[in-house]
This record gives sequence, structure tokens and C-alpha cells, in this order.
Amino acid sequence: MGWGGHPGRMQHLLSRAKWDADAVRDDVSDYVVEHLHDERAVLVVDEAGDVKKGTGTVGVQRQYTGTAGRIENAQVAVYMVYAGRSGHAAVDRELYVPRSWTSDPDRGRAAGLAVETAFAAKPELATRMVARFLDVGHHASWVAGNEVYGGNPKLRTTLEARGTSYVLAVACSHEVTTGAGKFRADTLATKVPKRAWQKLSVGTGAKGQRFCDWAVIDLADPGPGSRQLLIRRNRSTGELAYYHCYPPAPVPLTELV
Repeated sequence: MGWGGHPGRMQHLLSRAKWDADAVRDDVSDYVVEHLHDERAVLVVDEAGDVKKGTGTVGVQRQYTGTAGRIENAQVAVYMVYAGRSGHAAVDRELYVPRSWTSDPDRGRAAGLAVETAFAAKPELATRMVARFLDVGHHASWVAGNEVYGGNPKLRTTLEARGTSYVLAVACSHEVTTGAGKFRADTLATKVPKRAWQKLSVGTGAKGQRFCDWAVIDLADPGPGSRQLLIRRNRSTGELAYYHCYPPAPVPLTELV
């Protein structure tokens, strides 16, 4: 890369150079949308952790991180990826700052954390990033995320208010309302007749198409738009996964999958 094998330039960028990280984020977002533009693009939100030593890094504490697959001393951030037919790339990030930091202003100041930093849960950080992306005129047809985000009513309500479709994973204990009443997701799964399950591919893997069984249940809601509980069944183990879905207008099961 023209560095002559010496890491000095990168070290300077990371430790001594002064640059506006948020301005770079905005430039990267514009670049990604320009080069990977897809009218059916999906925004994917998820958290990732960096295992750390010591207690001085902003946001670090013992917490679960998928990077290690266990509770570790780590710093965690929520990331957002733009995914389309031509590829995918990260377009935003928000550092998760636990209450152990926001409740200790002196510790935060010593580490360079802004005094006004308030605690924000991971779904709130995801909501900020989605809004920031859409508010500058970028477009995404869907938002996808795991149970951390699907279980948050405020995130779902915010997306619905914007007319932004979503497929968000939820826990088996997640409660939804149908025309027959309110049920847990796993209870509804037991009521799905055999003929309602459809074998559909979730994409191509190392061994070819990855097929699962899928079923969808319409939910009752007085608000505008269409809401469903999507259920995925592993064809080998029978393990179930659940997704709370919202498109402004009804879509076929294949599109939700």
C-alpha cells in the first residue's frame, strides 16, 4: 500500500491524527449506497463485542459478547449493515455504554466520554441508526435483527410509523394477538396445521440450498399495515425460530423468508 512495510501511518491515523469519525461514517454510508444501490435493500442491525483487558476503555465491563460466545470483559457496539443483491457493507455504528459508565460521570470524563452521555439500550441505538440513515434520504425496504431488537416495542413502533418493513426475531415467549386472542409464539406454533408449512430455501450455503419449513400467522392489529408471526422450523432438528413481521402492505411468504 505504499507504506514500505511500516505501520506508522496507520498507527498515526488511529492514535494521533484528528478526524471526525461521524463525518467519515456519513461518507462511507453515501459511498456504500451509491455502489451497492438496491431498491430492495435490507438494513441489518446486530451487536458485536471486542474482548478487552482492564477497565479504562469506554463502555467496557463484564458482559455477554457473541464474539467470545460467553460473558467476558468487553466493549460492545451495535452495528448496521446495508445488504443488497450486489453485496453488503457496514454503514453505521453506536457504542453501547452500560449504566456502570453513565452513572459514574467522573469515570466517563476521565476516559473522554461526553458529560451528556445518557444510557441507551441496544434497540434505542439501532433506532437512532435507522432514523439517521433514512432521514438523509437513503432508502431501505426492510430492517432485520435478532431477538434483542424484535422484543422491543418502541423500535417496532418507530419503524411502522415510518412505513419501513421489518422482520425481527422474537423469543418463544413473545406474545402476539390474533383474531382468536393473545398467545405466546410457541403456543401458536403448535396450532399450525401440517398443510400450512412450506419448504423454502433461506439461501445458498457451502453444501447448496439451505431449506427450512416455514409458516406464517396473521396478527390482529387496528393500525395500518400488515403484521404476521413468521415461524421457521429446522428440517433436521425440528427447532423453531420466531419473527415478528411488518410490511405496510401484505407480501407473500417468500418475500418474508
